[in-house]
Formats: sequence, structure tokens, C-alpha cells
Amino acid sequence: MLDAALYGDEDPAVILTYAWDRLLVDPVPGPRGARDFTGLEPITPAVWAVPAAARPIAPAGSTLPRLAAELPHTLALLDPHHGAEGVTRQLEELISLLGPESVDLLDVGGDILARGSEPTLKSPLADAVTLAAACQVNAPIRLLVAGPGLDGELPHDEVRGILGPLVHSFTAAEVEPISSVLDWHPSEATGMLAATARGVRGTCEVRDAGLPVPLTDDGPSVHEVDLDDALSRNNLARAIMTTAALDEVEAHSRDVCGFSEIDYERNKAAWLKEQPPVELDVEFVLPQLDRFEAEARSRGVTHTTFRHLTEALNLDGSQRDALRQLLIINRPRQYVAPLWQLT
Repeated sequence: MLDAALYGDEDPAVILTYAWDRLLVDPVPGPRGARDFTGLEPITPAVWAVPAAARPIAPAGSTLPRLAAELPHTLALLDPHHGAEGVTRQLEELISLLGPESVDLLDVGGDILARGSEPTLKSPLADAVTLAAACQVNAPIRLLVAGPGLDGELPHDEVRGILGPLVHSFTAAEVEPISSVLDWHPSEATGMLAATARGVRGTCEVRDAGLPVPLTDDGPSVHEVDLDDALSRNNLARAIMTTAALDEVEAHSRDVCGFSEIDYERNKAAWLKEQPPVELDVEFVLPQLDRFEAEARSRGVTHTTFRHLTEALNLDGSQRDALRQLLIINRPRQYVAPLWQLT
């Protein structure tokens, strides 16, 4: 969406992105690296493209091959397993090879601006690694924050106070070309951004923790933020500048933030293995949904995501798509793409 809005469709971008779909898609904790796939295509010694024919090696999972099949862009694998130094090397090699007109570092939500001590912060590691690397590359990189507050990790008002100039505000028409992707892709923040661009307003409950996220007029906006200012705020990013392994990054995260999100995923993955399977049928789901909606409305919630519904109904992540289809078939008026509206 950003590439089309700012640069047009004639020369599709190279998008360097993590293969880190969390436990909803990937039962293996942490991010995936090149060794976790078959069918990758080398771009540089440190950078691999993820084509549509690539496949994650079981039991790992990834949405990237399907994204590659549905988008015109080149998707390349951002790999944090060699720490900030490894990601810096990836960026430098790619920029040297391509000689791009522009390089944008895009964060949806704004948690890349976290100090590390915020009580609502859940997943600082990926943002910190990327920010630390971007600040060490000998090339101009522009930091952009889209959908301020939509990841639920930093308060909406706090993020707004840090943002720089408005770069763009997405419209409903700009969402349409990727609407079919948003129907299946589990990204909650991007889904809420798209919903706000379509005019949806209210409060959306997200993630397994049920974080409340305001859906406001700021939702579709994209702002520039000074890269050095972001680094001065992000204590974790400054601490990991010279890390050469993901284990080092995790150790710094425990020191700076008090936790490692990968530890959380490890613990949750172990817990999920012990849970009995839940049969997905209308007689079970709809009464459970009614109870969830009644409780959520009492908290002031107006919308939720299918990821959160899957967690709230104690279903397995692999059942998310089936749950979505079941609910849309039985209660189509509540589907406000790509969110679920509470009645």
C-alpha cells in the first residue's frame, strides 16, 4: 500500500521483512531464518528472496510464500539470527546491489519508539534490531510510522506526541488492491489500519492479552520520524548495536525490558502442546462467541480481530481461517472487513 501510494506501481519495491508469524501460524517460537526454508533464491551473500515456490521446513510455518504469490513485489528475508550486525550487513549488501532511489523503514503502530519500560510493551525485539541496524548503515534511511498506536503496545496519545510530518493518509480506495490478502493474513495492526482507512471507528480488542486499541482518524496516517530521535528513545536498540547473535539480543532484552518475547513464545508453545483439541462447530462456537461479545461490550469494545477471537475461544491457531469462514457464513452482517464487529 505504501509503495503504491508514494512511488506508484511501475517499479515494484523490494521488501525486506521478517518471517515471524508468531504461534498463530508458526508453532516454532521465534523468527525464521534462511535455513528454515526450501526454495529461497539468493540476492546477495546475506540476503535471500522468498518466492512463491519457497516453503518453510516443517514444523515451521510462514505467510511469506503466499504473500509472494499474491503481491508484485520482491520479498526478501530479514534475518535477526546474527544480531544487529547481521541485519546491518543485509541492508548494506542490498543497498549496494540495488542502488535504490529511497529506503524506507516502516513500522505499523509505533512500538519502534518504545523506551523499553512501557507496561503494555509486548514485542520490542524485532523493531529494536531493525532500528539498530538502520542507524549503522551508510545510506539515508527514512523512518515511517503508520497507524499510530494500532499495535496496542504504546498508548495512542503517546505515539502521536512523538510523530513528525504527515507523509500520507490511506484511503479506502488504496486498501482495495490488497483486500484479498487482508482476508487471510493474520496481521492485526495492518488489518486495523485498513479498517480505519475504510472509515471504521471504535475500540478493537487484539492479541491473546486482549489489548484495547482505539480506531481513530489517525489510524490510516503515515508519519515520518527522525531516525536518530527514535534511536535515542529506544534503549534496547542502543544496547544491541554490536550484537552478532540473536541470543545476545535476547539477553539485552531481558536486561532492558525485563523480558524476552521469545521466552514468552517458548512458554506459550509448551502450554499449547498440553491443551486438548477443541472441535470447531456452530453449536460450540456461537454460544461461546455470544459470551465473549457480551463481556467485551461491557469493556467498551466494538470490534475485534479473528486472531483474538481464535485465542479467546481457546482454539488452535490453525483453526483461525475455518473460524472466520464459519462466523461470516452464520453472521455475515458482523464482518466489517477485515475485522469482526460486536453486536
